[in-house]
Amino acid sequence: MTRVASVSDSALDESYMASALALGRRNLGLTAPNPSVGALIVKDGAVVGRGWTGAGGRPHAEVLALKQAGGLAVGATLYVTLEPCAHHGVTPPCVESIVSAGISRVVSALEDPNPRVAGQGHEYLRQSGIELLVGVGAAMARLDHMGHILRMTHHRPMVTLKLAQTADGYAAGATYDPRLHITGPVADAFTHVQRALHDAIMIGAGTAREDDPLMTVRLPGIDNRSPLRIVLDTKLSLSPRSRLASTAHDKPLLIVTREDIPDEIILKFKKSTGADVARITSKDGLLNLHSVLRLLSERGITRVFCEGGPTIAESLLSAGLVDEIILHQGLKPLGRLGKLAVTPVAKMILRDEKKYRLLENRFLGVDQMMRYARVD
Repeated sequence: MTRVASVSDSALDESYMASALALGRRNLGLTAPNPSVGALIVKDGAVVGRGWTGAGGRPHAEVLALKQAGGLAVGATLYVTLEPCAHHGVTPPCVESIVSAGISRVVSALEDPNPRVAGQGHEYLRQSGIELLVGVGAAMARLDHMGHILRMTHHRPMVTLKLAQTADGYAAGATYDPRLHITGPVADAFTHVQRALHDAIMIGAGTAREDDPLMTVRLPGIDNRSPLRIVLDTKLSLSPRSRLASTAHDKPLLIVTREDIPDEIILKFKKSTGADVARITSKDGLLNLHSVLRLLSERGITRVFCEGGPTIAESLLSAGLVDEIILHQGLKPLGRLGKLAVTPVAKMILRDEKKYRLLENRFLGVDQMMRYARVD
């Protein structure tokens, strides 16, 4: 069933879909391995139902919105940020619930690349006589669901790379210098929010050793949303007394190391810390980053926030594995030689307009924040 939409219809559809997308973002970082979907039900110009994917991936957004709408769903329009599922899994297919509720029109942002869905949900709705419009808000939906899309199509999670530099481009001072605090409280709070919106935070062994970070979400109100912490450590050199290892019993920690690290060393580390350890292939002593991300994908992770230093940043960028970059620039210069935040190779990749485009350039307090996205 098709219908020619007017300009006013299109504007309304875009507006309602924007609201559905905002709902879906509420649980980003909490729904893996499922995508965080938003759903909105509108009848006679009034919103009668809202839903977003529950923590752990269930309930699905459509089911929650339909439950809230109740009988008002009859003859209403459903706005959903990803194709409703059509397969029997832990729960019945959402398309059956949509049809049973009496929804007359569905506006869907994207087809789901999951092979178990892949157009079947949309086809079920069409065959059931429901008016269907696909593609409204598609560009933003792709960004929001990038982790799910890449996991389905490339067997890896989405990677957001976060970097911070002084006004003159440094991430740290010279060896043995005190750790730099580059950004102010507003930018720091933004980083904690970004951590909460991802399934995992990842750094390299060098950053773990030099900074001894906690890698948790410590912003009031969302401090219960700390994701999995990941350290890429080829030698399994992380000290059991580090803040990361010593808190592994309370906050999950995964160490990814080389395939040739002996079993007895791994067992000793796991027993003393409570951390998980995974081994993957390496070459010339370096972990294969494609293998790292495949491992994470197989574990159900869809969104990774990388806070590693310049070395891991260059490696990920060179391998074409960075989907979004958040670059913070502080107000003050270092004023002397130090460690560059963005290596020459990474800078060349970042400035290549065929590879990355600037999405956002604004100030967070006194600090400048530039956000880039990979060009498809």
